[in-house]
Amino acid sequence: MNVEQVLVLMQQEDVRLDPGRLESLFLQMGEAGAEDVLCRAMEEIALRLSHTERLFRQGRMEEMRKSARSLVAIAEQIGMNALARVAGDVTCCIDAADEVALTATLARLLRVGEQSLTAVWDLQGAHL
Repeated sequence: MNVEQVLVLMQQEDVRLDPGRLESLFLQMGEAGAEDVLCRAMEEIALRLSHTERLFRQGRMEEMRKSARSLVAIAEQIGMNALARVAGDVTCCIDAADEVALTATLARLLRVGEQSLTAVWDLQGAHL
C-alpha cells in the first residue's frame, strides 16, 4: 500500500508593534484620541488590504501601487513596522514588474496585515 503524505506549511509572521510609537501617540493625543486614531487606522488598513488584493486580481498595478504606498504611511503612523516594510516591498515588486515576486509578497502582506491588526486588537483589549 502506497500512502502519500501532504505536508501543510503554516506560515506565521513575526509581527511586533513599535511600543515607542504607540506610547508617543498616547502621550500626544491622550488615551481617547490615541484609541480613536488606532481604531480608524485599523479600519483603513483592513479596507486597503482588501482593496490592494482586489486591484491585483484586476491587474490594475498603478492603482495597486498607490494603495500599497498608503498602507506604508498608515502603518508607520501607528507603529506597524513589519506591515509598512512589506507594503513597501509590494511597491518594489510592482516597480520591478516582477509578477512572481509580487504574488508572493502580496500574500505575505495579507498575512502580516491580518496578524498586525490582531496584535493591535489584542493590545487594545489588554488596556480596556
